[in-house]
Amino acid sequence: MFIFLTILTTILFILLLIIAAIQPVHSKFSIFELRRRSQLGDEIARQNLERERSFNDILSLRQVFTSLLLVIVVSLCVTNFGWIAGIFMALVVTLGFGPMSNLDFIKSWSRGFYGYIEDPLLDFMQKTPFIVKLLRSMPTDYEIPDKRIESREELQYLISNSEGVLTTDVRSLIVHGLSFGDVKVDSIMTPRSMIACIRKNDLLGPLMLNELHKTGHSRLPVIDEDIDHVVGILHISSLLSLDIKSSPTAERAMVPKVYYIREDQTLRHALAAFLRTRHHLFVVINQFRETVGLLSLEDVIEALIGQKIVDEFDKHDDLRAVALRNPGSNNKPEKCQNV
Repeated sequence: MFIFLTILTTILFILLLIIAAIQPVHSKFSIFELRRRSQLGDEIARQNLERERSFNDILSLRQVFTSLLLVIVVSLCVTNFGWIAGIFMALVVTLGFGPMSNLDFIKSWSRGFYGYIEDPLLDFMQKTPFIVKLLRSMPTDYEIPDKRIESREELQYLISNSEGVLTTDVRSLIVHGLSFGDVKVDSIMTPRSMIACIRKNDLLGPLMLNELHKTGHSRLPVIDEDIDHVVGILHISSLLSLDIKSSPTAERAMVPKVYYIREDQTLRHALAAFLRTRHHLFVVINQFRETVGLLSLEDVIEALIGQKIVDEFDKHDDLRAVALRNPGSNNKPEKCQNV
């Protein structure tokens, strides 16, 4: 009899550890996604939705069976080993079954055991809701709230890692669109050191036209004294019909209307300004109205969609050097407008 009770106590203790280690796993999909797939006839999604709804009840049953087995094991220890040894062993079992249930091999056994009994258990719970209600010890929250996105950065992270659901282009478009409103002009502009320009008095002869086409730019700022005095924008496409025999200057061929934008403005503001003015190139200035760069519509669109459209300006990591002087006449031609 002693041997039988010892073996029975050992078996029940192992079963206690396995049941205590049972930990149902939430679906990787949100409740919304499970409902959507279930409505489309996805049987696996329907089963996962039922698991989510029964999650707390499964934990309640685990707690009930754990408590029941613990009482039985403690009683067997006292009965089989006497009061002194039995109480000592019961104390060890009571304090030790929790940490022992976290051992890797116990968890492995528990996962296998739960995988075997999960479907019959869920079926039993659906057929006998009154029993489950009597044994329930967890909150009766069947409408599990959907996973919430707590920050824009978290949403960007989830979208960036949603391979298989969204294409690379779509992920890039959404991620860049979320941060578009906070990006400043100076982070994407063509810096001052890389600006190609032409002086207003330069003659647009064959050699000059050849040099302009070699730059690869569709528009160039026209300057008076230096880059801090932009007086117009020269459209390369307009030079195709230019009568070079009359030796025109850049000043005659340029568009005199120049639009300026501050380097600390956002791209959202810049895009609105491009749409409002219907111009494709802005001169970027600092607080002293010194030229610090150029901003094209293509630059802004590329930042919005996260893809290269037109390789009009090379981007470099070198930032422009801000001059210490403050000439008040910088970038103030007769026809100018801030945007």
